[in-house]
Amino acid sequence: MYDLTGFQRDLLYVISGLDEPHGLALKDELEEYYETEIHHGRLYPNLDTLVNKGLVEKSQMDRRTNSYALTARGQREIDARREWEHQYLQDTLSTA
Repeated sequence: MYDLTGFQRDLLYVISGLDEPHGLALKDELEEYYETEIHHGRLYPNLDTLVNKGLVEKSQMDRRTNSYALTARGQREIDARREWEHQYLQDTLSTA
């Protein structure tokens, strides 16, 4: 996950938290978090990068809509990232 941008990591987290999310659902969630508009030209190329890296699987819901799901590798990457974050957050919490 070290080679992903922060936006791509956020996409992974949102995909993992929604049931068969499609592009517009992901866009809505990220816009709420970032408090700014997420353009299609930013969203879909980043989704394609995650698919190409084998972290996300894309399936077709209908002719115009794709859904996205984490692959097993994507889930392992999130788990490893959370363990890494926890290591540093735990240190911070114990000294506070």
